[in-house]
Formats: sequence, structure tokens, C-alpha cells
Amino acid sequence: MNKTRFYTRCLSVILAILGVVSTSNAQQYEVGIGLGAGSYTGDIIRTIDPTQLGIQGTLFGRRNFDNAWSLRAGISVARLNAADSIRPIDPVALARDAHFNGTMIELGATMEFHFLDYLSHQSNTRFSPFGFFGLGYGMFFGNGQSYSADPQPGSYSVGTALIPFGLGIKYKLKDRLFLSVEGGAKATFSDHLDKISSDANYFPRFRTDPGTGNQVLDPSAINFGNHSDRDWYYFLGVTLSYSFHQVKCYPYNN
Repeated sequence: MNKTRFYTRCLSVILAILGVVSTSNAQQYEVGIGLGAGSYTGDIIRTIDPTQLGIQGTLFGRRNFDNAWSLRAGISVARLNAADSIRPIDPVALARDAHFNGTMIELGATMEFHFLDYLSHQSNTRFSPFGFFGLGYGMFFGNGQSYSADPQPGSYSVGTALIPFGLGIKYKLKDRLFLSVEGGAKATFSDHLDKISSDANYFPRFRTDPGTGNQVLDPSAINFGNHSDRDWYYFLGVTLSYSFHQVKCYPYNN
């Protein structure tokens, strides 16, 4: 299956889910906003680096079907950046001097499962931990270079399907006002968010020195990527949502 067909099917699934929700008898509607920080991992950063974070914001709508399940759909915007010069993973990366920054615009939908009944008026708790898992599609608009002698530095764009998942905790401030803290990861299907990929046309990383016969690093071939993984990005933030309908007393399911 080529990428275009795969992304089209991903979007079709999202639209189908939203279509089902729009015709169902949901018990509660919410709209909300969120703000937090985002971070990337890939060929420049292998683990989350707190010194290389970007701001992330989201607008979303939610439907609560009962005291456990909710569907959330919305749009998110995240700033992502990384540079070999800040915290290189090895001396080769320092010589490579790759860097990028840009904006990820994402449309997505997630199912949320709440472990406690925090919505019901009969409940003894006003909060609940929750987990979520979903599907999305993002367009990344970046600017950067894959190595110091990159012949085509500058602007680029990447489209990719996304699989977001994570954990959080919600608190009912009032009957119609909800606060949550949540964090998670978004797996992409691209290895090019950082402008570095494992393209087969890239030169081998090492060459044979004709003078000594030893294997030495080829300075023109340090624009390499890890072909065995894809780029990820992560988020941690706070959301505030408002319910347009009076919260119903859902029957508690034991």
C-alpha cells in the first residue's frame, strides 16, 4: 500500500468516526482548549531533551457517551525543533551539524477511557485518571539542513499519519467546567520530520582511505538516518473544557 492510499484511509476512518458520533444520542458535548509543550525524537535527538522543547496548543470538541468512554476530535499545532550543536549524540553528529525547526498542524480523533466515575452527581470523586488512543494526520512545515554541506537547505514539508496515545487526569471544577493534565506520544510514519532520512541515494557513512586502506568517516556522507525507526513527537499540557449541556447523572456501571 503506497503512502497516499494509506493516509487517505486514515482520514476516512477519522471522518467515519466523526460521522457516527454526529448521528448518535450523545449525553454531553464539550469544547475546549489546551496549551503545553512538545518535543521530538529521531535522528538528531534520541531521547526527550528538556532543552529543546516547543510550544503546543489545541482546540477540540468532546462527546461523553457514559461515565467511562468519550470521543475527542480536534486540531493541534506544535512547534518542534532540534539541533546537533545543542546536545550531539556522538562526535559524528557534532560534525554533521544538522538542525531544523517548524510547525506541525494535526487533525485527529482519540477515544478516552476514564477509570473513575467523576461525572455523576452521586459519585464521591470529582477526578479520574484516563487513558487515550487514536488516529490522526499531520502536516509538518519545517526549515533546516540535514548536514553542514546540505545542497538544499531551507524549507520543506512532510505529511504523515499519526497514532497518538497517552495518559492523563481530569478534574471537575464545576458541573460544566473541566480541567485536565495529560501527556503522551505521537508515533509518525515518517523518518523525515528532521530532514534526515535513510534514503538509498545517500552515500555510505565510511569509505576506504587509499593511503592507509583503513575505513574512515566520509565527510560528505554524514547525512545519514536510521532506517529501522521513524520520528516521534511528544506532548505534555493542560486543557480546559466547557460543557454546553447540563451534566446528566449517568447510571454507574459496576
